[in-house]
Amino acid sequence: MEMEMSSEEILKVVFPLLEGRDLATCMSVCKQWREIAQDDYLWKCLCANRWPSVCKQSSPPILSYHNLFKSFYKRKMYRALLPPKLSLKDLEFYIDIWTEDKLMFSEVVPGPVLQKGSWTPPNGISDVLRLHLTSPDYKMTFPMQPRFNIPLGQIVSVSVFVGRRDTQKVACIINKSICDYIDRSTFRALAFDYLDFSPEHPFVSGIRAWISLLFMDHGNESDIDVFGIELDFCDAADSEDQVLWLLDMLDWK
Repeated sequence: MEMEMSSEEILKVVFPLLEGRDLATCMSVCKQWREIAQDDYLWKCLCANRWPSVCKQSSPPILSYHNLFKSFYKRKMYRALLPPKLSLKDLEFYIDIWTEDKLMFSEVVPGPVLQKGSWTPPNGISDVLRLHLTSPDYKMTFPMQPRFNIPLGQIVSVSVFVGRRDTQKVACIINKSICDYIDRSTFRALAFDYLDFSPEHPFVSGIRAWISLLFMDHGNESDIDVFGIELDFCDAADSEDQVLWLLDMLDWK
């Protein structure tokens, strides 16, 4: 004897056999399909297959099993960053450079001056360095005015502090670190320091700030002709917004 089944009964037989992605797609077909597919028992079954322990209680740990499955069935690989609380206009950078005990450069640099692309490197720099400076990677740079020479073999140390105009507080980025590596391929003398973060962010650590002295290629092996500096934060921040979020987490005094 043939048994006739209504469309609703057929859907109630088929829907429990579907995967979560397919069941979610069915919810957008029509009102009838949506009403049947949003039955939380169907989503409880899907949750029980993936995370059996969350179904051991009489009710879901959040509003519904549908919400639970929708929130956690797939790992989010990227989440949009909220706008930073800071802006470069709020900041000023205190930069000091010494060779041995001689102060070679000391300047208060407004934040917007360090913005990527705010100045054009001079003629005469190497093609490799020019390619490095014009790459998509976000790096904060500043021209040295006036330029100066540093004899090779002398100890060069750099400090970079940052001040907030909105709160009148200061944080340390680099604290008299030594430029102990000269990269002749990109014509940079590099130093780094580990960032000191606020106790409000106890699990953020191990992030380095790099400072590079940019110099010209004159074929001179006795000294370097410094025309600019570069500040970056490795892989921890590769956009202006990410840099500002990183700076906002520093231990401001």
